[in-house]
Amino acid sequence: MNTSRAFGLLAVLLGLAGCGTTPSTIVEHPTTARPQTQAAHAPDNGAIYQAAAYRPLFEDRRARHVGDVLTIVINEKTQAGKQASSNASKTSAVDSSISAVAGLPLKTFQGMGVNAEASNEYADKSALNSSNTFSGSVSVTVIEVLPNGNLIVAGEKQIALDKGIEYIRLSGVVQPDTIQAGNTVSSTKVADARIEYRTSAKFDSAEVMGWLGRFFLSFIPL
Repeated sequence: MNTSRAFGLLAVLLGLAGCGTTPSTIVEHPTTARPQTQAAHAPDNGAIYQAAAYRPLFEDRRARHVGDVLTIVINEKTQAGKQASSNASKTSAVDSSISAVAGLPLKTFQGMGVNAEASNEYADKSALNSSNTFSGSVSVTVIEVLPNGNLIVAGEKQIALDKGIEYIRLSGVVQPDTIQAGNTVSSTKVADARIEYRTSAKFDSAEVMGWLGRFFLSFIPL
């Protein structure tokens, strides 16, 4: 009885673990980072200048520090096509006969001929067309500032729906000069971009045979 309960509990835990499985990702960086504390000398107060109320008049509000947030506008469209064809043919023929030779045993086989012909043809044609469109936006965080000023960014957006969770992840390198008004950057301007859209829904697994069925079919001929 204890053994059956243990197996039942194990099955329930495996089921719960399967429900909470997060799909794999191609994003290599963490998807967020906290801003770093920067030590700065507080300016002295004067008759007009007050440090507590100071706001730079010409400060650029573009993201440039670790922890800053900017928006990547995803506008990816790819299209590729390929066509190929090949042909091959081969023909062979054999013609031989046994001539009459004096003193050769089995006289009945003398004068017999053998003819054989074979031909083989092969033709193959293939055509491939692929088209992908991905549009949307995702806010990312500056993970690291490179020595040349470029920003390594990464971010994730999760959308929970009825049958699962949709994940939109992005990482790459942004040049500060490409940041537009509103801290937005086009995805076509992101270097080493890794953009993905995944879901934790079980639509794909419903089309795959379970491991128990595969086990029995491995040795039961049908």
